[in-house]
Amino acid sequence: MCSDKKNEFMQEAIRLSIENVTSGNGGPFGAVIVKDGKIIARGANGVTSTNDPTAHAEVVAIRNACAALGSFQLDGCEIYTSCEPCPMCLGAIYWARPDKMYFANTKKDAADIQFDDQFIYEELELPYQNRKLETVQMMREEAIEAFKIWSKSINKIEY
Repeated sequence: MCSDKKNEFMQEAIRLSIENVTSGNGGPFGAVIVKDGKIIARGANGVTSTNDPTAHAEVVAIRNACAALGSFQLDGCEIYTSCEPCPMCLGAIYWARPDKMYFANTKKDAADIQFDDQFIYEELELPYQNRKLETVQMMREEAIEAFKIWSKSINKIEY
């Protein structure tokens, strides 16, 4: 794909991020998902406007793209995001399996305006018992039953 098209897609993600701030709908983040040289989905940060802490631009765009494609994977797609993804969005992007990701602002740029995810990166490195969020494992023996059934199922759709 030519760099002019790539610039056009990134410009749309950036436009969404700016529009999101000026409209008062949420944080300065936008994302688009492209397949076969066309934008198939858009997303903007809607955390505060929807009261949904997972409504980050990338997650919204992934949800919209998967709905449009009728698939839980984004094979053959690219994601353009106005900022380097946070840990949640990066995880969602990996699970969605697009072919490529492009980003504009860096996570340091985001941290400089108080969107700092460094503490999450640090927390992920710790054993769950040492994290700031009190975390207690319980009822593993009962819960493992679902895993046993899954591993034996002939009807499962692997992902």
